[in-house]
Amino acid sequence: MLYPEALYRVCWLLPLFAAIVTSPSAVVTASSAMPMDPTDIEALIKAKFPDAQVEIRDLAGDGDHYAATVATEAFRGKTRVAQHKMVYEALEGRMGGVLHALALTTILPKD
Repeated sequence: MLYPEALYRVCWLLPLFAAIVTSPSAVVTASSAMPMDPTDIEALIKAKFPDAQVEIRDLAGDGDHYAATVATEAFRGKTRVAQHKMVYEALEGRMGGVLHALALTTILPKD
């Protein structure tokens, strides 16, 4: 039996798995897509959280592996898992596709 935390960790894989099952060529299409620009990542996050302070770093220099720190009042009172889920929702399904990897840190803004 999967516990909620473990289930959350594998949920982002489900759309990719569904694409493989329905169309094996979808994997080639997703992996051959152009890397995502860090300004696009920031724009998507700020569209969902206008007050957010966002810092994006390219970890490998390849446009596929990023680290992001996001600070917004919208995180107040939310668990870390809920905060991360909110950011992934802001990315509108790009995780696992054009955005291969994102090391995410969520915090409350400093006063």
